[in-house]
Amino acid sequence: MKWSFVYLLFLTSLLYSQQREKIDSTAYYVSLNYPLVDNNNYKEALSNTQKKIVKAERSNNIKEQASENYNLGKLYYDLKKYNDAIGTLLKSASLYSSLKPNTKQVATLYTIAMCYMEKEDFSNAEIFLNKAKVIQDFLKIPDTAELFSLQKGILYKSENKLDEALTIFKTIIAKPDNSSNLNSKIEALYQTGYIENQNNRSNLALNYLYKALELGDNSDNLEQRSNILLALSTVYEKILDKSTAYSYLKQHLNLKERITIRNNKRLGIDDYTKFKQSQRLKEIIQNNNEIKEQEKTSKFSKLISILAIALISILSLLSLSLYKNNIIRNQSNLLLQEKNNELEIAKNKAEKASKARSEFLSTVSHELRTPLNAINGIAHLLLEEKPKKNQLDYLHSLKFSGDYLTKFINEILEINKIESDKSEVEQTNFNLKQLLFDIKNSLKELAVANNNDLVLKIDEGIPDYLIGDPTKLSQIILNLINNALKFTKNGTIQLITNLEMLEDKIATLYFEINDTGIGIPEDKLSSVFDSFSQGSIEVNRKYGGTGLGLTIVKKLIKILGGKIKLTSIVGKGSTFSFKLAFEISQSPVEVKVLPKIDYDFKLINKKILVVEDNKINQMITRKMLHNKKIICEIIDNGEDAIDWARNNKFDLILMDVHLPGINGTVATEHIRSFDKTTPIIALTAISLHENREMLLSFGMNEVITKPFVPEDFYSTIAEYI
Repeated sequence: MKWSFVYLLFLTSLLYSQQREKIDSTAYYVSLNYPLVDNNNYKEALSNTQKKIVKAERSNNIKEQASENYNLGKLYYDLKKYNDAIGTLLKSASLYSSLKPNTKQVATLYTIAMCYMEKEDFSNAEIFLNKAKVIQDFLKIPDTAELFSLQKGILYKSENKLDEALTIFKTIIAKPDNSSNLNSKIEALYQTGYIENQNNRSNLALNYLYKALELGDNSDNLEQRSNILLALSTVYEKILDKSTAYSYLKQHLNLKERITIRNNKRLGIDDYTKFKQSQRLKEIIQNNNEIKEQEKTSKFSKLISILAIALISILSLLSLSLYKNNIIRNQSNLLLQEKNNELEIAKNKAEKASKARSEFLSTVSHELRTPLNAINGIAHLLLEEKPKKNQLDYLHSLKFSGDYLTKFINEILEINKIESDKSEVEQTNFNLKQLLFDIKNSLKELAVANNNDLVLKIDEGIPDYLIGDPTKLSQIILNLINNALKFTKNGTIQLITNLEMLEDKIATLYFEINDTGIGIPEDKLSSVFDSFSQGSIEVNRKYGGTGLGLTIVKKLIKILGGKIKLTSIVGKGSTFSFKLAFEISQSPVEVKVLPKIDYDFKLINKKILVVEDNKINQMITRKMLHNKKIICEIIDNGEDAIDWARNNKFDLILMDVHLPGINGTVATEHIRSFDKTTPIIALTAISLHENREMLLSFGMNEVITKPFVPEDFYSTIAEYI
């Protein structure tokens, strides 16, 4: 099993972390076990260990009894007799509890945890693993093999806490290679690959599993290598590479057959049965001896027996009176259990439906970005080529539609990101007053379009500098003001911010956005925050919009720890309000003024390699680069991109992430192995499972999201070229 190698590595590091004890006559029997086991003579090892337990019990040597019961439990563990192992090891742990803490006590508790791991009883495994860790920390034994961390990660995985598990596994992987942590790193790589495959990140899964297989060449753990081969087969089957999947599956089955033959040589079933029978016979003989000793004090024993009979009679009467109540309670418990099972099934179905919806929306949004990039790009190019006057309206309409679709897709992805718990709260030092002034200035033109006044009222008592998430706060306020401006004409929109409470360096602020617009009917107040809801079909047709803005606002405020409130009167206007708490900062915000880049001059005659498989996007990208007098080469796959980058000198590489064959991230890793300096910028229709940090980790310098804005496209290239 996969836990066996972890246990062997633990025993080796633990027993040699302290000085060896002086060998006495009992310890001599301990030393006999290991050469016998090395020769697969488990029958003799079991017999010798049992003799040493009897000898220790006769001499009333608690330490040796604990040690030999541990050795016997360890032999049961090696033979995969986990129930027998747990019973014997618990006896050893009980004996050790009366002694000073020592390394073998840690080994005993750890081995009990590994037995429960094999039985997939993870709750008990975690209990005993924590007990072992407490004693190890007390003894100040370094965990050089990262075993406790590894097991903690596996427990997180069993509880479906995949992010916490990945954090632990990647910490182990990042450790420098040495002989003590070799098997731990292999297991961490395997577990990471397994989780990445569960998360449908097949390429990442293959990377980790191949590293585990390569590192496993230095290990003789056949069972672990078998697990890695099976995992590789599963990943290739998932990506529909059937031939490679079959090849790894065949290697896995061959290795499992070798393991089975090796395990069968350890100890026959009849040998183990005979040993257990002889062990029970010895227990019976020991019990008979104890009975003879008790007969020497027969008078006292008879008195005890009479009292015991009387006590048993009383208890029997009490038991009889409780019997019926117990039956009724059991029936009630069964009914409750059935209801709990029904609720659990309903809960699982709801979670699966939510996940399927999220994945569907993310996939659809992602796939729309590629053709949308073509629409926006062609509209931009046609507008630059001085179209006829009667064509301008069509092109502006096309550009408006493209921008609308881009906003709609971004809002869908934002909701999916929030619902998938992938939206993290930043803690950044920022100036709230400056932030609100900037928001007001950015919306001036939109306010003028409907002849509206946009008024900003800020409480002077609000501290100048706060710590929080200015990006999410800006998104909330922008959405609410945009909503107010859209539904208000010839009116007033107010953004009011007051200091609600100041206590222990925490400022609680009250935000209010009110307007004099069309208002919302009372029966629609509870539904305006639902996705794709705008109160009525008539409102949607007249004012447009996606109906997602308020949904995003409500979810973001909840993430930041607040709750939005809405009051409205039809024909008089609406008021949205919420409260948020911020930590007060004493240091001013560092304002970084980026110099404006004259990219028209900077980009002339620069040589860029474009790696893009979509023919329309190739044409658009080539034309946009040629318009700035840039020399470009187009490659449509990752393999050729690696060769071109190796054999030619480029000022910059534009790398599409999703390519046939080797994808953009893998191609970037290969290029970085021989070229550390050439800037590489990712082009991606970014999805729910991608993020900027993940793409940069492969060696890319920056990310441009499709469909890209031409100005951002040129300025980003100019910044890195």
